Amino acid sequence: MFVERNVPLQPLNSFGIAARATALVRVRGEADVRAVLAYAELGAQPRFVLGGGSNIVLTGDLRAVVLKVEVMGRRVLEATDRHTIVEAGAGENWHDFVTWTLAQGLGGLENLALIPGTVGASPVQNIGAYGVELQDRFHELDAIDLRSGELFTLNAAECGFGYRDSVFKHTPAEPGGFGLAGRALILRVRFALPKAWKPVLGYLDLERKMQETGVAEPTARQIYEWVVAIRRAKLPDPAVIGNAGSFFKNPTVTPEQCQDIIGRDPKVVHYPMPDGSFKLAAGWLIDACGWKGKRVGNAGVYEKQALVLVNTGGHEQPATGGEVMTLARAIQTSVYERFGIRLEPEPVVV
Repeated sequence: MFVERNVPLQPLNSFGIAARATALVRVRGEADVRAVLAYAELGAQPRFVLGGGSNIVLTGDLRAVVLKVEVMGRRVLEATDRHTIVEAGAGENWHDFVTWTLAQGLGGLENLALIPGTVGASPVQNIGAYGVELQDRFHELDAIDLRSGELFTLNAAECGFGYRDSVFKHTPAEPGGFGLAGRALILRVRFALPKAWKPVLGYLDLERKMQETGVAEPTARQIYEWVVAIRRAKLPDPAVIGNAGSFFKNPTVTPEQCQDIIGRDPKVVHYPMPDGSFKLAAGWLIDACGWKGKRVGNAGVYEKQALVLVNTGGHEQPATGGEVMTLARAIQTSVYERFGIRLEPEPVVV
């Protein structure tokens, strides 16, 4: 185990916010975590698990031991009657892993292409896009307890998946509760990819691609290429313009609330959900309030997609976490005043 001191975190978060960590340890396996726990100076300090840094907003220096997850490896494990089980280390780049599964002839993750971040972060956030959520393809994961150093495995039910939510985002409500925020580090994730693959095409952007190309029955590879093209056209590359991807969750409303909003704003983008509720496009709500392209200091709303907040100051004069959150709160207030809906941020604010 090698401990790095006073580490700059600007290169390690996709927003490009300048901050430092008291100490950083690169975790390439469970032995590194156990070494931290056994090391007297580090064992008593707060710990912060960092994956690809694509879903965090740093509002100051981290006075903690940052555990930078770099567990690598990808493999096909086994075939069941209905699924092929594949595994990836938590430090693997998510998009690279999706690309790899297709290269193995395995469909199922193509709708989740080009989502930034690592494999280990995917179940924490229950990532989703274009009609597919991680929980739809999840099998199980291995993690390590950050207090005892013990390994454990969780299935889908034990992960408590919800919309952009999981047990890893919650602290226990009472002693003995099962919230795992700050208490576990994910090492490996396994996925169950369907042998009887069927395309998921319910979103307008994908339907447009079908019409443009004349392809009525796309393959998994074609859907992957469409999703990549759609995301690249809409979303900024973090390597060029710092950002944390979609900044707000798409809110869910009752049928009555949806009809009320449609009555006032007929063009509102909305999708029916299986439980009878409706999901509204947060980006449309923000755009309707006139935020696209506006700034607070060096934090701005991306001119091509109002759902994305960006670092307009680049590497030399980066946005601060305070500027980002001031802008986010102003957007929340504006949307609530017009639509009566409270937007919830997706990134973890530290």
